[in-house]
Amino acid sequence: MSKTVTRDELLTKQHELIERVTAIKRDFETGLDPDLEEQAIQLENYEVLQRLLEQANAELDKIDEQLKKMALV
Repeated sequence: MSKTVTRDELLTKQHELIERVTAIKRDFETGLDPDLEEQAIQLENYEVLQRLLEQANAELDKIDEQLKKMALV
């Protein structure tokens, strides 16, 4: 049995994802540390952050579609 998601739940999740995307973009904007060892760690983290950003954006797209369908009903 699948749970029906309400508009408010979708909007809450959308808000959380937007905050996550904003935080990830802020991390990207800080740039790399001058220390080479720290840069290596940052670059590894950036790969993870990039995947998280892609997932969050994909989920936001799905939420947008669900909200549009709800608006048509």
